[in-house]
Amino acid sequence: MIERVKVAVVGVGNNTSALVQGLALYRQSGSLVGIRRPMIDGLGVADIDVVAAFATSEEKIGRDLTEAIFLAPNNFPRLDCDLPRAGVPVTKGLVDASEVPRVAAALTGAEVLLYSAPSGRPEIARAYAEAAHTAGVAFINTTADPVARDPQVMSRFEAAGLPLLGDDLASQFGTSVLHNALLRLLKERGLTLVSSYQVNLGGTEDFRNLVENPNTKKQSKLNALPDADKVEVAPLGYLPHLRSQKVAHLNIEAQGWGETVVSLDVKLRVDDPSGAAGVNIDLIRIAAGALRNGHAGHPAQATSLLKSPPGTAI
Repeated sequence: MIERVKVAVVGVGNNTSALVQGLALYRQSGSLVGIRRPMIDGLGVADIDVVAAFATSEEKIGRDLTEAIFLAPNNFPRLDCDLPRAGVPVTKGLVDASEVPRVAAALTGAEVLLYSAPSGRPEIARAYAEAAHTAGVAFINTTADPVARDPQVMSRFEAAGLPLLGDDLASQFGTSVLHNALLRLLKERGLTLVSSYQVNLGGTEDFRNLVENPNTKKQSKLNALPDADKVEVAPLGYLPHLRSQKVAHLNIEAQGWGETVVSLDVKLRVDDPSGAAGVNIDLIRIAAGALRNGHAGHPAQATSLLKSPPGTAI
């Protein structure tokens, strides 16, 4: 029997709630609904145990993980599954780089560190990457903050024989994935793009944070799109009543044969944390497989799951 993956998570927000609850649901039901790849490197979606969790919220620190994921401002709904206590108390997260040794020590027994904190704090993201490097575990950066795109950080992970995955996950079926597919279809069919835009609205704390600290998020979204010079990504909008839902509007203006007009408008509504968990489940297994097989750096099979993999703009 294959050894289950031991993962530590940074950030006990909606994305972690969706992941933790989903792991319990799939373990109990055996369902494959919403699963892109049932097996990766011999690992199923239920072959993952969360062994450590880090957060900065005083209300969550010290609570069992399965209790902390339901505390405000989290608003991801409860899934239809039994959720026994994890036996994993939430640990105080990093506030600055001086605490790297403490976090590294807390990673004993973990194979993968999943960084799922809010975007907009690049120095904290790199500090957690340093903790993972010190502890000898694989690191996944799901935020837009540049970590895997930083050649110096990547070189250090490669020299240590450790996987480093990032940056900024592409949601299982989100705005960037859909926009990318439509723009590529346009080109494949021989149409000429004139202009395009996307608008994203959401009600999670991630959206609130990104409205206040957009930093590299816009560039990361553009990294995920072809013909980005003709695409405009509007600033994110935070609407609390949407809760964990995201609503996106896409417009594409193009020309076909004879320079005739083609216009397309699309509205997408999805549960944003579910979209993240549906990709994180694959990234975790890819990272664990790479670590176990001695493959350092950025695994090629992770590239399509990210908006800004190594080599894209910062």
